[in-house]
Amino acid sequence: MKKAGLHAVAAILCSLAGSVFGFTGHYKGSGLVHHAKATIIFETKVDLETLGKELNPVLGYYDPLGLADSAFWGQSDEFTIGFLRHAEIKHCRVAMAAFVGYCVQSNFVFPWAISMDGTPYPSVSLSPPEQWDALSFYAKLQIILFVGFLEFYSELSPAEGVDSGLPHYTKGGVPGKYPTFDAIPHPVPFNLYDPFNLTKKTSEKIKARRLKAEINNGRLAMLGIIGFLSEQTIPGSVPFLQGVVKPYSGEVMAPFSADFTIDWS
Repeated sequence: MKKAGLHAVAAILCSLAGSVFGFTGHYKGSGLVHHAKATIIFETKVDLETLGKELNPVLGYYDPLGLADSAFWGQSDEFTIGFLRHAEIKHCRVAMAAFVGYCVQSNFVFPWAISMDGTPYPSVSLSPPEQWDALSFYAKLQIILFVGFLEFYSELSPAEGVDSGLPHYTKGGVPGKYPTFDAIPHPVPFNLYDPFNLTKKTSEKIKARRLKAEINNGRLAMLGIIGFLSEQTIPGSVPFLQGVVKPYSGEVMAPFSADFTIDWS
């Protein structure tokens, strides 16, 4: 990727963060139930409409497919809204990590070896998807298993009479809030969120404002990373990125395609 073009893309995307569309935000809904040490929060469609306007005054609430009224798996609207809220926040965070990672990997890799046999990190002469393909099968497996553990751990809910853990986001828990590692038998020195306790004294008002910014930035990052991959796999599909990212002939949706393939014919 050309560095000047990449820096321009990043600057423009960041400047547009406040205007990205979507239909949800972090909001303490009208239904509050206190349970043990946790506050159960049920968000409603009214809460989404309010936050939609706060996040984007021009577009406001935007749900063209009517997902908030879909009652997923025959559950309540509150269950569905909790699921959608958590899914969006999670996708926002993954997209931001992907977008920043794409920009960094295109210009810098660690100088030391990536494995015990002395294999170096894939060169910056490769695009990020090509760098992934160049990793060994076991390196990819370690990454996916680690992410899988984080996903599994985030879905755990505390058992009856247990103080540790968080209520599930579809059952009144806070969407996007990741549990601490305090309940793990093996000591873990840092938590995934705020490992150095820098936000311990931050007010709830500031946290709410920052989460709104996080959602807007995450929505923009989703457009950004999809734009990169679209232009790489379908040259010319994103005219603004022509000549900025390298064409890629691999399969971005098949993470192990460079290691083995399955013939479905």
